[in-house]
Amino acid sequence: METRSDDFYPTRLERPTPTFDRLDPVIHSTGADRNDGPLSETELAQYERDGFLVFNNFLDADTVRRFREDLRAYEHDDGVLRSEGTITEPGKQEIRSIFGIHQLSERFDQLTRDPHILAMVHQLLGSDAYIHQSRINFKPGFHGKGFDWHSDFETWHAEDGMPRMRAVSFSIALTDNTPFNGPLMLVPGSHKSFVPCVGRTPEDNYQSSLKKQELGVPSDKELARIVDQQGIKAPTGPAGSLIVFECNTLHASNANMSPWPRSNLFFVYNSVENQLVQPFCGNKPRPDFLGNRSDTRALQPFSTDDLKRTG
Repeated sequence: METRSDDFYPTRLERPTPTFDRLDPVIHSTGADRNDGPLSETELAQYERDGFLVFNNFLDADTVRRFREDLRAYEHDDGVLRSEGTITEPGKQEIRSIFGIHQLSERFDQLTRDPHILAMVHQLLGSDAYIHQSRINFKPGFHGKGFDWHSDFETWHAEDGMPRMRAVSFSIALTDNTPFNGPLMLVPGSHKSFVPCVGRTPEDNYQSSLKKQELGVPSDKELARIVDQQGIKAPTGPAGSLIVFECNTLHASNANMSPWPRSNLFFVYNSVENQLVQPFCGNKPRPDFLGNRSDTRALQPFSTDDLKRTG
């Protein structure tokens, strides 16, 4: 595959290419704007160093309960089950992910436009933002499969055409995250480097990669080198906890062999100044529920007493 002149992060290559330093800032706001938001200088420094932040009890128990009720309803909704954005576990009919959830759920849509969250997003991205992708992840007890090590940006760049590293993910736990039910694992500091991956991307790769990702994953050798240097963190906490992580932070999660399910809300903000172009892998764009192209207007804050924070 020929590298485009506007491709600052070549990947999906024919042969291994060395990891290189990222070309974009981690925090995009500067000067007075950097401190014009809810994140303290200590939190900003931690995000810049590690590539993620953790806030326990971000949503209160009542709000989490209502989201869980919605989740149970989706599991028995034939329309949701038949939707292209609903991904099942490999070889099973158990739900793995429901994408485009902010378009299905008014409650979720309101959460993505929570003023406190949008203020954090603006502080980190230095601009207004829109929803690039949203989903609910399910990981049922005993049988929930894991997610392989990857950088979200690598996939969004190659398969969606996201030009630069100017996006941030928010993951809110709907169930307690314990060491035993497959919590999110992150490599601190991995967001500072880009790991080019090997392999030509087939058309409609998402149809298999959303069940099990085999392309767009670093080699075992490169992963071992990075993890040996920087370690792994697996934040745990009660339902309602929030993890904010940079788009290029390497992350994964183990299979859930415990009897306790793990589910989370997941939504990605992309800067309005970083809108998608043609995918850099050379294929047609993925569906809108994976890489939003149809509604990229800046999100407007929503305020309601129904979305309370206790932390």
